[in-house]
Amino acid sequence: MHIAVLVANTDESDFAQAHPKDGAKFAALLQGLRPGWRVSAFSVKDGDFPAEGLRFDGWIITGSPASVHDSDAWVGRLFGLIRQIVERGEPLFGACFGHQAIAVALGGVVGENPGGWVFGAVETMMEGVQIRLYAAHREQVLRVPGGAVVLGGNADCAVGSFAMGRRVLTTQYHPEMTQGFMTALVAEYADKLPAEVAVQARTSLDVAADRDVIAARMVRFFEEAAS
Repeated sequence: MHIAVLVANTDESDFAQAHPKDGAKFAALLQGLRPGWRVSAFSVKDGDFPAEGLRFDGWIITGSPASVHDSDAWVGRLFGLIRQIVERGEPLFGACFGHQAIAVALGGVVGENPGGWVFGAVETMMEGVQIRLYAAHREQVLRVPGGAVVLGGNADCAVGSFAMGRRVLTTQYHPEMTQGFMTALVAEYADKLPAEVAVQARTSLDVAADRDVIAARMVRFFEEAAS
């Protein structure tokens, strides 16, 4: 399979430069289970979009410090591409910002988290199974698009994941992040977060996220869509 990763991450800080880019993170996640899969990354936040007519076996939209409410031209262009992908019936996976962008592009609503920052490892439900994933967000999906099915969430985020048939799957969380990266991210953000959020985030990392579970679910999503 050939998967396109649409990189929305706008962080160009020294911290970001010291770690793998999101395209590489998702490639490592998928290729850990399917070494033969090809993964191509497009920095859509820089206006680098796939050429018109280019097709892939699946698409992924990454997280980002940007907001789906931003007026930047690339955000609106991404919404248009999302609608095209869905209209063509190609499988589309969204994580964090990607989850929110898919929701908004297709008619859903995104707003501020009532409790502010969600940061660190959290427990959430997905398709009736409790799963532990890494979080770093201040906004969330408040209403899913028409035809979407909520797959689960938790008390802090009711729409932790949603699906639309067999061609759209999303999560508010970050499957691509490793425990090492999340530990570094929490340390990087410690002074930018409310003190209690920073403490809770550090404590939450004592138990690693279920990356193997979410990676297997993503692989199954793309393979089932192709069958």
